[in-house]
Amino acid sequence: MANSQVSDPSRVDARPQAKRFGCETPRVYTQPLRPLTPDTSAGFSVIEFAEVVLGITLYPWQCWLLIHALELMPDGSFRFRTVVVLVARQNGKSTLSQVLALWCMYVLGVALVIGTAQDLDVAKEIWSGCVNFVEEIPELDALKAKVVKNNGQESLELKTGERYKVKAANRRAGRGLSGDLILLDELREHQSWDAWGAITKTTMARPNAQVWALSNAGDASSIVARYLRKLAHAACGDPDGLNKDDAPDLLPDDEDLETDGDTLGIFEWSALPGCDKWDRDAWAQANPSLGYSITERTIASAARTDPDWVFRTEVLCQWSDGSLEGPFPPGTWDAGVDPTSEIPTGARVMFCVDVSADRTTSHVAVAGFRADGLPHVEVVASRPGTDWIAGWFAERATAENPMWTALQERGAPVSSLADELREVEHLTVVPWGGIDLGNATGKLYDLVKGSGMIEQKDGPPKRGGLVHLPQPLLDVAAATAVPKILTDGGMAWDRRKSPTDAAPLVAVTGALWLLLQREEPKARSAYEDLHDIFVV
Repeated sequence: MANSQVSDPSRVDARPQAKRFGCETPRVYTQPLRPLTPDTSAGFSVIEFAEVVLGITLYPWQCWLLIHALELMPDGSFRFRTVVVLVARQNGKSTLSQVLALWCMYVLGVALVIGTAQDLDVAKEIWSGCVNFVEEIPELDALKAKVVKNNGQESLELKTGERYKVKAANRRAGRGLSGDLILLDELREHQSWDAWGAITKTTMARPNAQVWALSNAGDASSIVARYLRKLAHAACGDPDGLNKDDAPDLLPDDEDLETDGDTLGIFEWSALPGCDKWDRDAWAQANPSLGYSITERTIASAARTDPDWVFRTEVLCQWSDGSLEGPFPPGTWDAGVDPTSEIPTGARVMFCVDVSADRTTSHVAVAGFRADGLPHVEVVASRPGTDWIAGWFAERATAENPMWTALQERGAPVSSLADELREVEHLTVVPWGGIDLGNATGKLYDLVKGSGMIEQKDGPPKRGGLVHLPQPLLDVAAATAVPKILTDGGMAWDRRKSPTDAAPLVAVTGALWLLLQREEPKARSAYEDLHDIFVV
C-alpha cells in the first residue's frame, strides 16, 4: 500500500500505485460473544438472500456488518436491540437498509418494518427502492398484496400480512404501531429525543425487534447520536477517550452489561481522531466502499474544496465538538475551545442568569478576561428550576467580593427573578434589554467568527476571538440556537424556536455584554469558587 501521508497534496506521483480498498472491518465495534457462523448469525442468510433473490453482491463491509449486527443468542434471538452504524456519506447505507428490510419481510416474516429519517424524502427513497425490487422480481411480486404511494401514507404490504411503512421522524412517529425492524436514517440530525422516543418504543412489545440507527458523524447538536455513541464506546473500552472525564459511577457497569445482554451494538467506520486529512489510510478507515463505488480521486477533490470540518464530518466520519450547521460559521465555535482556559484570580468577572423557555432549567454564566487579554466565557452553574439562583449568589456575594449580573428584565422567562435577585446583598442586577440585546448578540457573533489561531508575521500563531471551555450544554446551545431579528434590526437568540435549550448561550451572551461595558466596576474575582456545576 502506498505511503498514506501526503505532505504536499498537490504533488503528483507518477509511479504506479496499488488500488486502495476501504476497510472491511470498522475501527470501533462491539465484539461478538462467540465465533460467528451461519448457526450464530442471521447475517449469512441476509447475504444469501441478497445474492440469490435480489441479484446483489454486497460489498465486503456490508457483509461483515450484517454478520456481526445480526449475531444470535443461544435461544435464537438477536443479541442487539439497538444497532448504531456510523460510516461516511455515500458508502451504501441505503442499499444495506433495503436488503435488510426485504429479508425481514420475506424470510424472517416480521409483522412491521418502519422506515424513518429526519428528512422524510430519504426514508421514502429507501422504501421506494424496496418497492422497485419487489415489482421487478417475479418471486417477490407474487407475494405482494398492495402498495400505497399516497404522500404520508406510503406502505408495502404482502399477502402474508408483513408490512413496510414510512413515518416522519417526529414526536408522533409510529405511535399506535408495534415495529419489528426500525430503520432510522440520519441519526445525526436528531437534535432532541422526541422522535427517537416515539419511534423506538414501538418495539417494546416485540421480543425480537431491532432498531438500526444509521448515520455519518455529527456535531454538538447531534444529541441522540452523541449519547448513543458515547455509551457504546464506553462498553468497547473507550477507544477515543469519550468517557475519560466522566466520574466512575457514570460509566456502564460490567455486571449490568452482562445482565442486560449488552443489547447496544456500535459499528463505526471512521478515521482516527487527529489524523491528517490527507492520510489515505484514514480515507479507507471511514470509507469502506473505497475502491468499489468511491474513488480516491473523488475523496481528494473533496479534501481540496471542502472546509476542513465539513470534510472531516462528511468524508472522514469524525465528530466535531462545536457547531457545523448552527448560527455561527462552520467550525468557528469549535475553534474557540481551549480546555485549559481560565480567568486569572483577581480579574474582573461579570455574570448573567437565564432560564430555559419551559422554565425547567436555569443557568449562570461568567465572563472575564484571560491573562492574554482574550475574553473567556463559560457556564458555571446549571440546575433544575429557578428557586436556587438567589441562594447561589447569596453564598458568594460579599462586601469584599461584590458581584454583578445581567438579567433580561422584560419578555423572558428569567424576568420573574429580577425582584428576588435585587434583594441579594452585594449583588448588582444590571437590566439587559432593548437595543442592548442585539448589540450583545452581534458582539458575541463577531468574536466567535474571529476565534481560533491567527498567523503572525513574527512569532508563533496567536489565539484570537472568544475563548470557552468544552462544555456539552453550551456547545449544544451554540450549535442549535435559532436567531431572531429584532425590531431595530439587531439579532437575539430565540429560546422558544430553538430545538434545544438556548438559555446557556443567552447567559454567556449577557455575561460577555456586561464585561465589555465601558464603565468597568471594580470587583475582585469570584471565579475560582464557581466550579460547582451540576448539569442535568
